[in-house]
Amino acid sequence: MTTTRTAEALREDLTGGLAASIAAKGYAATTIADIVMHAHVSKRTFYEHFTDKEACLMALYEQGCEHLLAVVRGAAVGGQKSWKVLVNDGVTAYLNALESMPAVTRTLLVEIQAAGPRAYRLRQQMQRRFADTLVEVVDEARAVDPAIPKLSQLLAIALVGGVHEMMLQVSDPYTGAGPSFTSLAPAVDELVYAILTNPWATGME
Repeated sequence: MTTTRTAEALREDLTGGLAASIAAKGYAATTIADIVMHAHVSKRTFYEHFTDKEACLMALYEQGCEHLLAVVRGAAVGGQKSWKVLVNDGVTAYLNALESMPAVTRTLLVEIQAAGPRAYRLRQQMQRRFADTLVEVVDEARAVDPAIPKLSQLLAIALVGGVHEMMLQVSDPYTGAGPSFTSLAPAVDELVYAILTNPWATGME
């Protein structure tokens, strides 16, 4: 019995096909033929869902970011946790998620930056989304410990960029060589702690 895939499932298969091809040969060398081969669909089906390869890349990037945002939100749940536990849980969940999807991670770290102005603007938008999530997590932590300085969006964006650069420094996203992303957890925790305990942090608006 043949199962008909929904439009949403087809889009996910196509972005998954792009991720698989990126892992194998990089975004620049990937063709529509590569994507549909991995997705097990026709070129006609591809063009029913995406105008071009760039549109598929942007969908893959957005899917990956939305997944990571959901992971962080789910891990950094307030309640009676101390702020350090909240930070640690969010950082650990984020790095574990990155580790679990290497093809998507390469897209998030490298390919999106060289994909043109539309992709650049989408990356800026998603970076702000990550920053907003960090601000929300810190606000939850402040409900438990009001002594923690409020995190501004500018500092949150700096945190997002700093963690991104750490990942590029310790691991080669093209080959997967180097330490795992999860090995960065202590350093990322330390960076967040340093900013949140900095008395000047409240002045960065």
